[in-house]
Amino acid sequence: MPPDKPTTPRKPRPKGEPRFPDGPRPDPAGSHFERRIRSFQPRRSRVTQGQADALQRLWPKWGLDIDGRHPLDLKDLFAADLPVVLEIGFGMGEATAQMATEDPTTGILAVDVHTPGQGNLLNLADRAGLSNLRVANGDAIILLREMLTPDSLDGLRVYFPDPWPKKRHHKRRLIQPEFLTLAASRLKPGALLHCATDWEPYAEVMLEVLTAHPDFENTQPDGGYAPRPDFRPLTRFEGQGLDKGHVVNDLLFRRVPHTATDN
Repeated sequence: MPPDKPTTPRKPRPKGEPRFPDGPRPDPAGSHFERRIRSFQPRRSRVTQGQADALQRLWPKWGLDIDGRHPLDLKDLFAADLPVVLEIGFGMGEATAQMATEDPTTGILAVDVHTPGQGNLLNLADRAGLSNLRVANGDAIILLREMLTPDSLDGLRVYFPDPWPKKRHHKRRLIQPEFLTLAASRLKPGALLHCATDWEPYAEVMLEVLTAHPDFENTQPDGGYAPRPDFRPLTRFEGQGLDKGHVVNDLLFRRVPHTATDN
């Protein structure tokens, strides 16, 4: 057998030096905003060489840090007059890349804090030659509140958010009245809010909270869950859950246009 090829030891990173000098920053908003309970938990996991290369090479082109300091011009960001949908939480990005590929006339602004997923999505976008996808790093609440202007989004997607199943953690769940009020202010009238979850108790809460919110109306005549629309791909993770008997529920609600008499 031929001898194993010698491996080059990885050089230790000097203290204080960023992990990816040209890539996403660890905490882009820093301490500029109030401390609050967050709906996400940053995960530490290994970044492959391919993901690291994509972060270094493609982040300056397609990535942005959510620092909360400057409003985003979505037309300038996408260099085209595309309708833009915000996706909060994309995992490893396979479904996001597929949706961007199948609908090149819609811009997708995809937000996550998972570094390996950011690198993987950038890799997928590069291989597919996508021009309608941007990757944002940081807190989606700060993005919505500080960096997006009113009525700027044509849609919002929240697929499989952390269900925070323990009762003491329910306050961390993303889909709550305060979040919906903020989201509604950034969605154009008639824009679609699409949620999906495989955690049935969370689906029930989502349906209850969305139904009660004055800025949204259910697209389903019976007021219940929606069939999975064709534009949301069936992910590998979701398929594994279905094989185990998990029930996936989609919720499709529309932003209600305000009338002249609304306050």
